[in-house]
Amino acid sequence: MKRVVVTGIGMINSLGLDKESSFKAIVEGQCGIKSISSFDATEHSVTIAGEIIGFDPNTIMNPKEVKKADRFIQLGLAAAKEAMHDAKFESFESERFGVSSASGIGGLIVIEKNSVIVNTAGPRKISPFFIPSALINMLGGMVSIEYGLKGPNLSSVTACAAGTHAISDATKTILTGGAKKMLVVGAEAAICAAGIGGFSSMKALSTRNDDPQHASRPFDAERDGFIMGEGAGALVLELYDDAVARGAHIYGEVVGFGESADASHITSPSMDGPYRAMKAAYEMAGSPHIDYINAHGTSTPANDKNETAAIKELFGANVPQISSTKGQIGHCLGAAGAIEAVICLMAMRDEILPPTINYENPDPECDLDYIPNTARKCKAHYIMSNSFGFGGTNGSVIFKRV
Repeated sequence: MKRVVVTGIGMINSLGLDKESSFKAIVEGQCGIKSISSFDATEHSVTIAGEIIGFDPNTIMNPKEVKKADRFIQLGLAAAKEAMHDAKFESFESERFGVSSASGIGGLIVIEKNSVIVNTAGPRKISPFFIPSALINMLGGMVSIEYGLKGPNLSSVTACAAGTHAISDATKTILTGGAKKMLVVGAEAAICAAGIGGFSSMKALSTRNDDPQHASRPFDAERDGFIMGEGAGALVLELYDDAVARGAHIYGEVVGFGESADASHITSPSMDGPYRAMKAAYEMAGSPHIDYINAHGTSTPANDKNETAAIKELFGANVPQISSTKGQIGHCLGAAGAIEAVICLMAMRDEILPPTINYENPDPECDLDYIPNTARKCKAHYIMSNSFGFGGTNGSVIFKRV
């Protein structure tokens, strides 16, 4: 029987430029949400976000290549490089090593920039790198070129569920023999005038501009919307037997995954869709005792209430411990699933569960154990990660301690 395990991980977000520093800050309950500095947001109703400060793409890419890549690709490549270094490959079959990439919006920054150029300076001033740097699948393309990965090159574009779906797709590809190894990369960088303005117009974002550190408050009764974050997460997946044969460190095994559609509304969630995605993953894993769920937990009134109801429906009296790490780093949209999977695997490794920060006012409709404000020691054997996106697209994945 084929088994798929994770042997390398990497991430970058508003709390750190690598997995160790950012996970440490997440566990400590630090918050990377601040006033926006990448553009002038004074005219916007929302002026805060989880930006990555101090990242220099020239340290990981040729300066000529930097010009060809939107920020989401740059962040994705940074996480991918960390994961590949972490996996410690001496060699691999390039034709049996693929990529599964993910982003919800992709090159929104470069799209915004060139839209302004065409309307002010004319079409002849559009950058020749505009289209390649904006395409979502170019993340996987540039990663595959960087490492010579000639296996399947897949791309998930399923809003905030994309990162989790990319893990599912990579696992399926290995289990069905399409590849022996897959590099999963989820990345997002949509903090720009169009991105903030677009989500603001939907009334999806928190407007606590005067208190950014406490603006994202998953499951709290006074939550008023999510905070946009940017970042990337990466995971190296391979066959268990291959990992053991080369003496690789194994972070965990992918034992369950599930996908579903709400088929009800483009932005308002239903309880049924998330419930069925979690149920499919849970049953595929053999219905084990789940020690911890890293919830989608966006800090929006609808999602947190809905996800709580779905978790209660599935687990009944045996609800696992739950937390949302979006209070620390914001909602990284299509990258969230990959980043949160890395967080789950590090929580399993270090035997500590990250807290839900800013949980101060209990909500009668969100009445579970959300690990409020302080991390908790726990030797977790099974961890679930949830991701739900606009369009009613849902994904859940379960990792097992090996």
